[in-house]
Amino acid sequence: MTGKGNEPQPAGAPPRRLRFLNGGFFNPRLRRILALAGHELRPGLPGEGEGVVVWGRAPTAYRGEWAAARAGAPLVRVEDAVLRALRPGRQGDAPLGLMIDPLGVHFDASAPSALERILATHPLDDSNLLLRARDGMARLRMSDISKYNIHDPDLPPPVPGYVLLIDQTRDDASIRHAGASAATFPAMLAAAVEAHPTQRILIKTHPETRLGLRGGHFDQLTLPPNVDRLTTAVSPWRLLEGAIAVYTVSSQMGFEAILAGHRPRVFGQPFYAGWGLTLDESPIPRRHRILTRAQLVAGAMLLAPTWFDPCRD
Repeated sequence: MTGKGNEPQPAGAPPRRLRFLNGGFFNPRLRRILALAGHELRPGLPGEGEGVVVWGRAPTAYRGEWAAARAGAPLVRVEDAVLRALRPGRQGDAPLGLMIDPLGVHFDASAPSALERILATHPLDDSNLLLRARDGMARLRMSDISKYNIHDPDLPPPVPGYVLLIDQTRDDASIRHAGASAATFPAMLAAAVEAHPTQRILIKTHPETRLGLRGGHFDQLTLPPNVDRLTTAVSPWRLLEGAIAVYTVSSQMGFEAILAGHRPRVFGQPFYAGWGLTLDESPIPRRHRILTRAQLVAGAMLLAPTWFDPCRD
């Protein structure tokens, strides 16, 4: 397949011209990132040599999936990268990076994604790449940067020595596509209580839950005596520093827990599970490579995403 200007594209690369059937792709930031990545977006059905772009596993993605299947056109899925913005997307902040994936979606464990392929097959042995990854980990921690960044860096964290459970918003696609459900969260809590019967257990609420945008999975009134919900805007990094164990289903904060030196107990199948850095309740058979933290960061933050600098365009 040839791209714009009849220049040959690398094997397996997404087509240069992408059609869309979802109004969300009129978003200026999305269009700009995709344009800088070499893709021309146009609404409508695909023609010869064109592909179709959809947003991850969104409810509207079926339109593009249908159009791609009908035309025999390549399908490209776009999702937020692992650092998104200051506030959650519903607050209107534009993304700082995208996963542009011609294979799947990085949070969907039912099938391989471009990120999974990188983590499974890329040598990940270049010393300069790994140095950048280690430097990136240090910068994230030093700058107190998470996926969302509406926490208060001056807010004191709880007294250290607690077990940290990470809640997510109800009906989040990353839960379902990680092979989990709402029932997984009370099962995770029961496992934590059983393993740590005398320790204080803190449940960190999702930023969107704290902002009143979407509900979580736990109600303080029904929790065991040694379990509390943490609803304040404490820095994720400071929370991880004070934890003695971390439990998660598929939250990206589980990835950050790995970066902070933890080996989180994972009850779903997120992108960071299955590489020897987590305790997996639901192992993924096709993932059997053992990676270091720097290799995981190199794949997930340097090789797979397309980043955008809003200051220099």
